[in-house]
Order: sequence, then C-alpha cells, then structure tokens
Amino acid sequence: MDGEADGTVAVSEDCDPSRRRRVHGMLKLYYGMNKEGKAAEEMESLDPCDINGPHFDPELYLNKLRRECSLTELMDQETCMVKQIRSLDSDMQTLVYENYNKFISATDTIRKMKNDFKKMEDEMDCLSANMAAITEFSASISGTLQDQHAQITKLSGVHTLLRKLQFLFELPARLNKCLELQAYAQAVSSHRRARCVLQQYSHLPSFKGIQDDCHAIMDKLAQELRQKFRDGGSSAKDLSECVELLLQLDEPAEELCDKFLSHARSRLESDLQGLEAEIRPYPTLPSPTSNTDILEFIDRGCNEFVSSLCLVITSYQELFINHAQTGELLHVFVDDLAARYFSLVERRIQEEKGVGDNSLLVRALDRFHRRLQAVAKLLPGSAVPNKGTEIVVRAATERVKQYLSALQSFYMDSLTDVRQALATPRLSVAGASVAGELLSSLSASILNQIKSVLASVHLFTAKDITFSNKPYFKGEFCSQGVRESLVVSFIKFVCQSSRQFCESAGDKGGSTPPALLLLLSRLCLDYETSTISYILTLTDEQFLVQHHSPVTPVTSLCAEAREAAQKLLNHYVKVQGLIISQMLRKSVETRDWVNTIEPRNVRAVMKRVVEDTTSIDVQVGLLYEEGVRKAHSSDSSKRTFSVYSSSRQQARYAASYTPR
Repeated sequence: MDGEADGTVAVSEDCDPSRRRRVHGMLKLYYGMNKEGKAAEEMESLDPCDINGPHFDPELYLNKLRRECSLTELMDQETCMVKQIRSLDSDMQTLVYENYNKFISATDTIRKMKNDFKKMEDEMDCLSANMAAITEFSASISGTLQDQHAQITKLSGVHTLLRKLQFLFELPARLNKCLELQAYAQAVSSHRRARCVLQQYSHLPSFKGIQDDCHAIMDKLAQELRQKFRDGGSSAKDLSECVELLLQLDEPAEELCDKFLSHARSRLESDLQGLEAEIRPYPTLPSPTSNTDILEFIDRGCNEFVSSLCLVITSYQELFINHAQTGELLHVFVDDLAARYFSLVERRIQEEKGVGDNSLLVRALDRFHRRLQAVAKLLPGSAVPNKGTEIVVRAATERVKQYLSALQSFYMDSLTDVRQALATPRLSVAGASVAGELLSSLSASILNQIKSVLASVHLFTAKDITFSNKPYFKGEFCSQGVRESLVVSFIKFVCQSSRQFCESAGDKGGSTPPALLLLLSRLCLDYETSTISYILTLTDEQFLVQHHSPVTPVTSLCAEAREAAQKLLNHYVKVQGLIISQMLRKSVETRDWVNTIEPRNVRAVMKRVVEDTTSIDVQVGLLYEEGVRKAHSSDSSKRTFSVYSSSRQQARYAASYTPR
C-alpha cells in the first residue's frame, strides 16, 4: 500500500524530484517506517519536542515554539503543518478510494471461504461415518465367511473341473456338428484345446474312448480338407485356409507346400492362357480374338496374374514361414511363371509397330514396372523386378529404333516427292524458284518430324513415370539411345544417302536429276552450318543429356555433312558438264561437215547449250543466294533468258564450295 500511496502522490503533485522525495519521506514517517521500508523497532529519539517521535509532548513543543520563534515564524510553521496534514489526509483518502473494490472483494472471498469450509467439514464428517460403517460391516462379513472360505474355493475348483470334463465328453458330438456345418476352423480349434488333456489321460478307458472318437472324426475332417484342396475350384483365400488347418493337424509341411504350389500354378497358368489368347499367333496376321490395346493388355496381366502371384507369395510366406527349407521352392516357382509372363508381355510389345501415339505404350510400361515392385517387397532377392526393368529398357530401345526407321522412311518419301516435283517441266526461272521452295519445304518438314519424334520419345523420361528414375533412363538412354542411336544416326543417314546419289553412271546415282543433286548439296550445307548444331542442342536440353559415355561431337557430324555437300556439288558439275558435252559431241558427230553448206546462223544446238547453261546458272545462284537480273540474249537466239550479272557479288559459299 505504501507503493500505491507513493504512486498517487507522484501523479497528484508536480514533477519536482525534491518535492516527491519530501512527500515520500513524510509518508514513511507517518507510517513509522525506516529507510529500508521496515517498521522501526527502536526509538530514534527520546526528545518530547520531536513531533515524529513516540514521546512527543504537544504542550512542551508549543511552549518551545512560542519562546524561540517570532510571530511570523509561528505563522509559517502553522502553514507548513497544515499543508502536511492536508497532504497526508489526501493521500489516505486516495489509497482508500483506489483499494475500496479490493477490500470489498477480499471480504466477499473470506465470507465464501468460510461457507465452503463449513460445507466441506460436514461432508467429511459424513464420509468418516460411512467409512466407519463400511469397515464394521466388512469385518462382520469376513468373520462370518472365514470358516467357509476354504470350502467355497474347493467347490469352485470342482465346478471348473466339471466344466472341462463336460467339454471333453461333449467333444465328439461337437466335432461331428462342426463337420456337418463345414465349420472346419472351429472343429480344429476345439480339438487342439482338448488334445493335450486327452493325451495326458489316455491311460484311462473313458478318456481313451473320447480320444479315439476324436481321432476318427479329425481324420475324416482332414480327408475332406485334402479333397477340397485337390478339387482346384477353391479361391486363393479358401486354399490358404485349407493349408493352415492341415498344418494345425500336423500334416507334413513339405507335402502341403508342393500341393499348394501345384494348385497355385494351375490357377496362374489359366491367367497366362487368357493373356496368350489376346496375342496374335503370328505378327503378320491380325488378331481374330481381341482388339485390346497394349494398356488394356498390361492392366489385365497386372490385375489377374501379378495380383494372384502376390497373393500366392503372401499366403505361402504366412503358412510356411517356419519351414526355411521351402523358401527356395518359392523362388523357383515365381521365377518360372514370371518368365512365361514376361515372354507374353514382350510378344505383345513387339506388336506395337506404329509410331503415332507413344503415350499408351509408355503408360503401359509404367504400370507394368510399378506393379512388379510389389513382388520385390514381398519376395526380397527375387530377380523378377530386374527382369521387368530389362523388358522396359528393351521396349524403349526398340521404340527408338522404330522412330529412326520412321524418320528414314519419311526422309526417303520426302525425297521422292521432291524428285517428282523437279521432274515436272517448267520454264528455267520458274524451275529455279521452285527448287528453292522445295528446299525450304524439305528442310522444314524434316526438322518438324525430328521435333515430333523427340517429343514422343521424351515421354519415357517424364517425371511421373516410375522407371524414369532408373539410372539407365537418366543416363544411357538419353545419351546413347536418343542422341546417338536416333538423332546422330539419322543425320549420318541423311549424309550417307545423299552421297549414294553421287555414284557413277549405271549405278543408283546415274538416273538422279541434276537439280536434286544441287538441292541435296545445299541441304547438307545448311545442316553443316546450323541445323546439326540446333538439333543436337535441342536434344541435349530436352533430355538433359549427360555425356558420361563417349558421344559423337558436333564437329564430326558437320565435317561429314560438309563432305557430302562438296561431293554432291562436284557430282552435279560433273553430270551437267557431261550432258552438255554429250550434246555438243553428238551434234558434231551426226553432221556431214564435208557436204554441208556454209553456216550463216547460230545452230539450234548452240541455243540449247546457252539455255541449259543459263538454267544451271540460275539454279545455282538461287540455291546459293546470289542476286539475279533480267537480260536479253544475242540476236541469234531471239529469246529472253534470265542471267546473272557479271559484276554480281560472290555468294558466301562460293569460295568454299567450288567444283573440285
């Protein structure tokens, strides 16, 4: 409360520090506190004139003031004393006002505590009386039953024994009832409960008879279980239940193991036969039974064969877990059936020859790979998951080969179309312009086809595909499979097939149109300058190719394309020169120069030579990006040709690509 009073004074008075210290000191003196805030235990002064002392005498103090002070000093002393009294009264009123609610709350709390403690005392008295009565009553009961306690315990034991004997005597009838209701599990459980007791007391005739009856009934039950086991029409769950009951009846585990696997094999083989019925017996013949796609085929195999195989593995391990010698049989069993299943899957994958939509095949392989991981978890150490991954790898590799073959076929078909377009008769200028358009169209169509193939192959490395995390698909598939086996092989095929057109007369290249040679030369030139680098960069970025293994460098492919372009250009010059020279030679050889009249005009063959030379010049100029202007021929030809300006700027490839 002193602190609260101090705070109130500090708020009500001005902010002068000396004033606050003085008021604080007066309050401490008023309450009789020393400097440490504790009650003074000893008198500080015995002077009766000390107004703050315990022996203060007002009369003596007043007489002393009258003797020693003047009137003015007396009035000042009175004024100061009145101020101190008012200040202390104000502080006391403030303290009482601020803590009034606390006083009221404390009073109410004390009153409530008194009432609660009174009620609690009454309840404790009642509880004490009840406990005393209970103790007295318990002592009375214990005293009354003390003499009969041993007898009650003995009777309880006899009752338990009689119930056990009743169970034993009723056991044959109970077993027969379970046998009629085919409640085999309940019958085996009841017999196992009584088997030890019957064996222990088998020397007694009554127990011996019960034991013989039970053995006969259980032999009959075991016979029915074996028959149910041999029927083969039971589900996997019923089959597992039969095996478990036979094991509880002490049937040989090895024999049951063989029978269990034999029965499971028959069921799994029926699933495999259903899958085999959906596969064409010969790849060249259409399937007469089903038109299911690869995804439906894999779904059926996973839902039927793989699921049943996992159930067999689980049941086998639960039933024969304590028989370690049977573990090898399970591995052989699983590997044998899985090999047949994998053979069917590979045969079905081989039927996927089309390269249009690759998503179905990738989804089917992903589902196939995903479901085989369950076998790895159920049967650690099994080779089934690894063999399944090998199938996925082979399927992806084969798919890349199919796409390469499709690219090669597309390229050859495009060349056939270009060849037919070039064979159409046109004027020289129009023909040269068409050659440029054909080159642009051919280059764009090939590039678009490559991009489409890369997009289809990229599905094998998508993030949502489980096998894409395998090391093969992160490394070797991207670098060796896609980059080398697909892209690089196609580029080499383009260069190699182009060089084949340069074969000598009488071979394949003998009938090749010269314009096609020039067009392919420019195509290889474009590949050398930009296309090869662009395609390989696109492949590396799209497949995140990591060159852990050796790959073909870009410079090597560019050099091969450059060589093919140069060879095509040389062969083009050779073919065109051969055509013109043969034309001149035949013209000279077929004319009788001895009897002919004196020539006065330009011969027709020379006009043809000029026309062909001009056409060659136009074709080469347009494909190799030279300027063109209109000019008139000589008066002897009387025709207009499109020729190149003699002062035209050299093309950018003219210095490098000249006939050699």
